[in-house]
Amino acid sequence: METTEKTQKKMYSFEEAVNAAKDYFKGDQLAAVVWVNKYALKDSDGNIYEKTPEQMHRRIAREMARIEKKYPNPMSEDEIFELLKDFKYIIPAGSPMAGIGNTDQLTSLSNCFVIGHNADSYGGIIRTDEEQVQLMKRRGGVGHDLSHIRPSGSPVKNSALTSTGIVPFMERYSNSTREVAQDGRRGALMLSVSIKHPDSESFIDAKLDGTKVTGANISIKIDDEFMRAVAENNTYTQQYPVDSNNPTYTKTIKAQDLWNKIVYNAWQSAEPGILFWDTIINESVADCYADLGFRTVSTNPCGEIPLCPYDSCRLQAINLFSFVEKPFTSDAKFNFSKFKEYIRKGQRLMDDLIDLEIEKIDKILEKIVSDPEDTEIKRVERLLWEKIKKKAVQGRRTGFGITAEGDMLAALGLIYGTEIATEFSEEIHKTLAISAYASSVEMAKERGAFEIFNFEKEKDNPFLNRLFKESPELKESMQKYGRRNISILTIAPTGSTSLMTQTSSGIEPVFLPYYKRRRKVNPNDQNVTVSFVDEVGDAWEEYNIFHHKFLLWAETNGYSKDTIEQMKEEDLIKLVEKSPYHKATSNDINWMEKVKMQGRIQKWVDHSISVTINLPSDVSQKLVGQLYTEAWKNGCKGVTVYRDGSRDGVMISNKGEKKK
Repeated sequence: METTEKTQKKMYSFEEAVNAAKDYFKGDQLAAVVWVNKYALKDSDGNIYEKTPEQMHRRIAREMARIEKKYPNPMSEDEIFELLKDFKYIIPAGSPMAGIGNTDQLTSLSNCFVIGHNADSYGGIIRTDEEQVQLMKRRGGVGHDLSHIRPSGSPVKNSALTSTGIVPFMERYSNSTREVAQDGRRGALMLSVSIKHPDSESFIDAKLDGTKVTGANISIKIDDEFMRAVAENNTYTQQYPVDSNNPTYTKTIKAQDLWNKIVYNAWQSAEPGILFWDTIINESVADCYADLGFRTVSTNPCGEIPLCPYDSCRLQAINLFSFVEKPFTSDAKFNFSKFKEYIRKGQRLMDDLIDLEIEKIDKILEKIVSDPEDTEIKRVERLLWEKIKKKAVQGRRTGFGITAEGDMLAALGLIYGTEIATEFSEEIHKTLAISAYASSVEMAKERGAFEIFNFEKEKDNPFLNRLFKESPELKESMQKYGRRNISILTIAPTGSTSLMTQTSSGIEPVFLPYYKRRRKVNPNDQNVTVSFVDEVGDAWEEYNIFHHKFLLWAETNGYSKDTIEQMKEEDLIKLVEKSPYHKATSNDINWMEKVKMQGRIQKWVDHSISVTINLPSDVSQKLVGQLYTEAWKNGCKGVTVYRDGSRDGVMISNKGEKKK
């Protein structure tokens, strides 16, 4: 440990930080390493200035409290710290955790951005490429739509004579993503296109062999007209421009043929994802202001935040498990009163985060101005951040979601995917929606409504009217005071942050109650069991890694951790069968019921939901098609499937198979 002369902050070695974080996480090495690598305070040279999440939470609380003091009825630093402490209640996503209060690295606090314009030219395409890179270098994930690019074979007025279509530009954007490093990780990119675009089939096929467009996720924007054509086995007309009343090019296709290709590719390679675009637009609160620049065009890389060009979003989750009192007992219950109170406070922190992001953008703009490059070279970057700041100020969009849904249900004795569990989950998300919107109205009264709020523009929005039906007083107060944030809710994957909460991720069920890892046995190791010897003669020991809340269930029900860790495989299987995780893991649950659950929860989420349907390797293409159709019928905004083995896995299950 040493002190820097520049800042007089304590500096820790990687080993010091990991050891301290491991103690914090009660021996969880993976959580400790991920936290140090991704979220501990660092400078641009990689020096580490925090060794436990407690220091990080204090840093975040201090900055949030500074913003709170600008407004009436501020929360104190200690009050905010208690919300964040131990990842128990409110969990900011990665970019806010790493960036809030970090004066040594100039990064955005936004997790995701969407960019784009309608310029169908090399100049426009290259402009998008530069904007994408500029955002990724500030730690942002980026999405943009390709529907404005003319289809392959279209005449152009240059030496090429005809357009190459969208696929070569997919590869360009993908390569740019792979070039950008974000503190040891690559950037994240979503590319989308309308099913109405004549090149949509080429788009769908672009990633099939696994060698191209490897730096991007791809999703196809499907409209209701196409889905009806599939259901009725009718033709469907593609055109360019896709939204024109007088297209210059049209093509009639058999909808079922293109649908079969989408289904096959998803079955074979897990892409493309599907975005049910009419549902997204019709339900979108922000699209009530489409005429003011808030027309949604694409989504962030994981699909949970549909956005207009140059808007951004910051993510935060509330830990559902922490509101279960006496978990895994017959007396377990969910504390709705406390839940509502913490939602109100959590939404305030989301709004504070926008102010912190605007400060970050101002510093980014200051740096751009002070950089020695020619003004013309800096022009694109400067205009980009000015547009992003404008959208943040105008709309004050937030991305408030949940994590630990699977563990919450298990703690209450409910089996994920059953009707009673889905009914309870729907009540949770309805409560979250009404309470978060009520908090935003309360802030509008204290801090002012978002800049372009207009109640009349929103009066026909089905999502808001759903809230108003459940809470007439919300409608009355919103009409009187307005709302602080244009759109508020989402459900993100929370993959890495779920390691910090030591819970299931997002809306997903628990992946496995336990799985196996292997460690190499050295000749001098003692008290080890050699599980097998590989082909080169190295000895290996297999050991089980247990899901934290499964262990808590077992300990609550009379099993010691030591006993569980020494159990044979057949005894562990019997133990799981006694638990609320039995038949409630990713591969166990009824897939159709999971889709229906997503649709019912989606009614209470104004943005979207990132969720993956995990399927075993032997499922048919027909089933994938049925799941997609069911998702559309049930009001889902998007859906992704992963068939075991369709991509390389990273985890060994307790059966020795590869898992996602």
